[in-house]
Amino acid sequence: MSINTIVQGAVLAAAVALPLAARAGDDRLTIPANAPPSFKAECGGCHLAFPPALLTAPDWRRVMASLDKHYGDNASLDAKTREEIEIFLTRNAATRSKMAGQGDPPWLTRTPWFEREHREVPTSLWRDARVVSASNCAACHGKAEQGSFRKRELLLPELQRGKKHRHHDDD
Repeated sequence: MSINTIVQGAVLAAAVALPLAARAGDDRLTIPANAPPSFKAECGGCHLAFPPALLTAPDWRRVMASLDKHYGDNASLDAKTREEIEIFLTRNAATRSKMAGQGDPPWLTRTPWFEREHREVPTSLWRDARVVSASNCAACHGKAEQGSFRKRELLLPELQRGKKHRHHDDD
């Protein structure tokens, strides 16, 4: 599995986190406590283990149905593990999402919302060795694994100094 592919898949869900959290009056979107160990081990082994509320159940089914072509890589799982993760994702999925990913399976980094929120990030930064691609949320967002994407938590000095990376919260 290539890092670019892994990272692109990572933003798939992260791009929806902020609008969903904002609607709920919270800037965090965490993994439910009922997550099976297989979810964190399998999904979190290659990229950020995304909160199920980032996508709707139909979108998660589309993601899980194409694990053999998971954003350009083979992320196949045995049937039992795949079913366990899919059940967890769909039971905890968003009931609706204005930020549905584009493509099949959905790519959140290609949504109008993601592009608007990251429009001031220079193209060179996406290719920087610290970042590699738009889906490597944790490269810029220090608390991405905790489901927080606050502006004040940005890690890269280029983003902190220039304040060029906008998010819905202005803190």
